[in-house]
Amino acid sequence: MSETDIRNLLVIGLDVVSLSTSARRAGYEVYAVDYFGDQDLKRICSENLSIITQRQGQTCGCLTKHFDPKALFKLAKKLIGKKKIDAALLSSGLDDSSDILFELNDLIPIMGNNPQTINKVRNKIEFFQQLKRLGIPHPKTALAQNLEEARKISKDIGYPVGVKPLSGFGGVGIRKAQSFYELKSIFQNIFTPNQKILIQEYISGIPASVSLISSQNATATLTLNEQLLGMRELGQKEPFGYCGNIVPLLTEATIKANCKSIAEKIASHYGLVGSNGIDLVISKRGIPYVVEVNPRFQGTLECIERVFGINIVDCHMKACVQGTLPPIKKESLCLCVRLILYALHRCVVPDLNALEEVRDIPLPGVIIEEGEPICSIVVKDTTRISSLKRAKRIAKLICNLLK
Repeated sequence: MSETDIRNLLVIGLDVVSLSTSARRAGYEVYAVDYFGDQDLKRICSENLSIITQRQGQTCGCLTKHFDPKALFKLAKKLIGKKKIDAALLSSGLDDSSDILFELNDLIPIMGNNPQTINKVRNKIEFFQQLKRLGIPHPKTALAQNLEEARKISKDIGYPVGVKPLSGFGGVGIRKAQSFYELKSIFQNIFTPNQKILIQEYISGIPASVSLISSQNATATLTLNEQLLGMRELGQKEPFGYCGNIVPLLTEATIKANCKSIAEKIASHYGLVGSNGIDLVISKRGIPYVVEVNPRFQGTLECIERVFGINIVDCHMKACVQGTLPPIKKESLCLCVRLILYALHRCVVPDLNALEEVRDIPLPGVIIEEGEPICSIVVKDTTRISSLKRAKRIAKLICNLLK
């Protein structure tokens, strides 16, 4: 399939506003399937189908309860059945749903990694075994079927440990246990009986990610990013819940070079193509520990585009179809922050369309439940402090408008 054959794209995932915007600016006709169905997404797309239907005076529900990959695929199938769609672009939400990815790829080609490759990097235990063979630093990790297995594994690894669901998104359900007492409490209060759990060495440091564009023969590292997790002032209730990014991460050149080398080694080993992200924790000693691969577009997309003046979808398509990579640009003199604002309490959302920094805009008058995402805020400025300060100021303004 040549690039000229691809004009109509299906963008699918949990949250697809920034990805759809990039695809539209790259000149594609965009059809979207997502969870939220926000206003700005509907303005971008030729057609959008969403799991929830936003209505004034009605609740938008609970993401962890109501998001269903099967429902997402059902909507995609419906859209593909009535529109001429050439290919699909993946956002978050389907990484661990291998059956759905294979079915989707049978209907229309997924531009980027095929389902087999996605399966390989998302099989956590096998993935970390591969990292060990490659000599890449990573947290010690094992799978526990029950509390007794978790106790033995945690004792072997040494407290503190990270306790994680085997699959999921956005940092939901991740906890830190500093003792068996805390481990037992986590199992009793967070997880269901017989749920498979990852027990992982806890690495204290800076959460980060590397953003890549890869062809079949080479990889271009775009940037090292800072991840923002568990920010209570933004209404995030999960201690490791995703709250956004700062692009780029300001750190030493040797650390950046090490992160770049590790990410490109992983991309080459797995044959990753297109836009990919690799999550790491940079320890206090400056060692990058690989946590996972996101084999699809990432939440950093708009920030990277604004900092480096590129179009990520255009770069992705050229890498997948032509095998060409974007030139590596020098680091910008500016930074870009994306914050995700969560509801501090059950609230009614006002009209946020007048705020130019706001994305993922809900319908005015809908009800957002406590702890659920309201919107994203994207701010570009000259320093980390000034950009983060501006973004937080807008978040506070929005909170003051909530009823």
